[in-house]
Amino acid sequence: MRITEAARRLGTSARMLRYRESLGLLPVLRQPAGQGGHGSQGGQGGRGGARSAHRQFTDRDLEAVGLALAIERRYDISPAALAFGLRIMTDPAARSQVAELGRRTGRIPAPVARALDFEQERALRLLGLGPASRDAGPAQSAGSRSTARTAGSDSSAAAARYRSGSR
Repeated sequence: MRITEAARRLGTSARMLRYRESLGLLPVLRQPAGQGGHGSQGGQGGRGGARSAHRQFTDRDLEAVGLALAIERRYDISPAALAFGLRIMTDPAARSQVAELGRRTGRIPAPVARALDFEQERALRLLGLGPASRDAGPAQSAGSRSTARTAGSDSSAAAARYRSGSR
């Protein structure tokens, strides 16, 4: 179908559909090899170059625009903001920079991996396997372990005496 019919069905204007196409919010046209024209723009809808035919809108195109309209209404964003969101999803460099901005502004929490690393280091330190215990030397580490074993057995004996009633 032609753009005027597609716009009528979607409840928007032909101009708005062209704008959405220029933002990359419509499926890319796939044309057979040797047919230059509109699809050779890479879906960006630029106005340069000769066009051999007008875009024919398919049901797939209408579904994509309908989904975009629903997202825009639900999250109260513009077509340009939605197009930028798609770019963030597909461009690793842009995604990384926006994520860094989010961390610096406090809108995105620090990566969980760092917290897990801290907990792992803490557990290793408590078990006597961490960097601090390695620096202490073998004699001190072995002494710490035997003290922990003795303390554990002392507390077990105390618990048994408490249960039996002899304090």
